[in-house]
Amino acid sequence: MRLPAGLYAQRRGRMAGQLLADLSMVVWVVLWWFVGRFTQRTIDAIADPLRTSGERAAQLTEQARQAAEQAGRVPGIGSELRKPFDGAVDSLSGVTTAISQQISSIEHAGLLLGWLVFAIPVVILLVIWLPLRVRFVRRARAAQVFIDAQADLDLFALRAMVGQPMHVIAKISDDPVAAWRRGDRDVIRALANAELRRTGLRPPVIDRRDRPA
Repeated sequence: MRLPAGLYAQRRGRMAGQLLADLSMVVWVVLWWFVGRFTQRTIDAIADPLRTSGERAAQLTEQARQAAEQAGRVPGIGSELRKPFDGAVDSLSGVTTAISQQISSIEHAGLLLGWLVFAIPVVILLVIWLPLRVRFVRRARAAQVFIDAQADLDLFALRAMVGQPMHVIAKISDDPVAAWRRGDRDVIRALANAELRRTGLRPPVIDRRDRPA
């Protein structure tokens, strides 16, 4: 499978590290999504007794309403008989409404807390991971433009002499500037390779027949 150009390093070691980091990010997101869902469901479960009470209150309300209707049909005294039942209906309706509001509050709290449990650790890691990936992609694609445009690695050799640590330069040449000025292709290629390593790119393959004698 060919990976999108510029998204991953061309060097296998660094590419493997990037793929592992990206996969770890995906696993992290999925893991905390499940933790957030578990948190939400756990809080929702607190409302289960209230849901049972609400159902029973609704049943009692309906029974009281039916009793009030039956009492109201008694000739002469029906209006008086149904008053206690109407009062019970009003009271039970208030209880049912209060229970529904409490259930709704618990559900909203569970949803909010579930999202917070999911979002906080994901955002923290995303703030660390995403800038590194974006910086690499921008640097790699910019470097790839120059590599694709010319086989000459002088530009990256110059960047290496400016940006690479001195001990890295010393391992390549005792006098890299003089070697670069006289066109020492082995030194230039070694310097460029050290610089390209930071972007995860490989130096272009140059046919030995094209190298100056």
